[in-house]
Amino acid sequence: MKTGQIVRTVAGSFVLISLALGVPESPWFVSPWWLAFTAFVGANLLQSGLTKWCLMESILKKMGIQPGW
Repeated sequence: MKTGQIVRTVAGSFVLISLALGVPESPWFVSPWWLAFTAFVGANLLQSGLTKWCLMESILKKMGIQPGW
């Protein structure tokens, strides 16, 4: 996997997990505060799309993961 694919996979996983933990109808409901994490991930994706810079992608590159898709 390359950096772009890892970033999107992790972001999508975080959104789905935080929704499962934050929606009262979910069998894994913990607290509605988990929805704030969903908003945080969405805000970071928006920032990344507008600025063309992603901290996680930079960290992955430093770890030796091949950049790109």
